[in-house]
Amino acid sequence: QVQLVESGGGLVPPGGSLRLSCVASGSVISIDAMGWFRQAPGKQRELVAHITSAGSTKYADSVKGRFTISSDNAKNTVYLQMNSLKPEDTAVYYCNAGIEHRAGMWPDHDDFWGQGTQVTVSS
Repeated sequence: QVQLVESGGGLVPPGGSLRLSCVASGSVISIDAMGWFRQAPGKQRELVAHITSAGSTKYADSVKGRFTISSDNAKNTVYLQMNSLKPEDTAVYYCNAGIEHRAGMWPDHDDFWGQGTQVTVSS
């Protein structure tokens, strides 16, 4: 089995910073890409940032210039550095990864999700 575990969420005032981390563990063979999504109350889950194993990144327009995604492939870890946080960034942030993993006799490929970490931006 594969597990994604996020950490780093919390309460921060507007203009503050947080750094989220997500570690993939278990029967991981390789990771194609990892990303961060968020879901605010009453809204759909949306992509925040995405990074491939080659280091190619993309961001939602709403976070460009404020958030930076990075990864440590050797540690199966993805980070999201969030600066200049705004109240509208308040949401549960979820880690997502496309992972090739051991599944019985043969490898398999699936999308995995973390349990989510709450980020609240408020004074």
